[in-house]
Amino acid sequence: MKLVSSEEHLQSLWKSAVEGEPGALEALLREVQPQLYRYSLSMCRHPEDAEDVMQDALLSVARSFRSYQGHAKLSTWMFKVVRSYCIKKRRTSKFLTGPPVSLDSADLSFDQERSGSTPDEDLEKRRMWKRISDSIQEIEESHRDVLVLRDIEGFSAKETAEIVGISVAAVKSRLHRARGELRERVAEVPYQRRTGCPDVRFVFSQFLEGDLSQSACETMQGHVDGCEICSVECDGLKHALGVCQAAPAEVPPAIQARVRRAMEAALSAS
Repeated sequence: MKLVSSEEHLQSLWKSAVEGEPGALEALLREVQPQLYRYSLSMCRHPEDAEDVMQDALLSVARSFRSYQGHAKLSTWMFKVVRSYCIKKRRTSKFLTGPPVSLDSADLSFDQERSGSTPDEDLEKRRMWKRISDSIQEIEESHRDVLVLRDIEGFSAKETAEIVGISVAAVKSRLHRARGELRERVAEVPYQRRTGCPDVRFVFSQFLEGDLSQSACETMQGHVDGCEICSVECDGLKHALGVCQAAPAEVPPAIQARVRRAMEAALSAS
């Protein structure tokens, strides 16, 4: 799920903050906080580290927001900031050698009003998200990074490349592998590709990135229509990525309060 606020709205808040409008900077930071926390949690794999990263990143944005020059989207610029703090935290974290903590353990929840879901449907979504998020935590770090940015945070391949600092081709290469690994981890039945079948996970990922020609798409569709195993794999990967795109984004109230107090103290001191 891309940033809840549109890029235009974020730009409007940033412009108001630059012009000195009271409360504009605070509003901007509140808007991006849930997504920055979700990304931090995905990459740092522990709520305590994610809280530290989000606090440091928000403070950095608050101190340097006037330096943003508009060469990239504002959201892309902020995610580059938070990613740099994720990298630093992963080098020094006391949780570095411990097991990953499920993203679901951070009290993330789905917005029932926005999604129009019933409580039972919301519960089922939480169950699906827990399974997906647990699997994401097991994916190799560099692959997990692009998967989270592309399929959870909703950045394009080009924007993801800008945030990570690699080529678009490298992003797609890592993304195809990450999607295949995610599907492998959540599949109820192991993928046993028949002789003559393509690697449908890889090809479907290519399709999602717009990298298949029309004729290749038609050939692939014809094969999937006639192959139950490949059809199941396509549907399974599509479903897993759909859960990623609907991932909840919420900062637990206690963390919000601690971060707010820490930022107020730091900004007052400076």
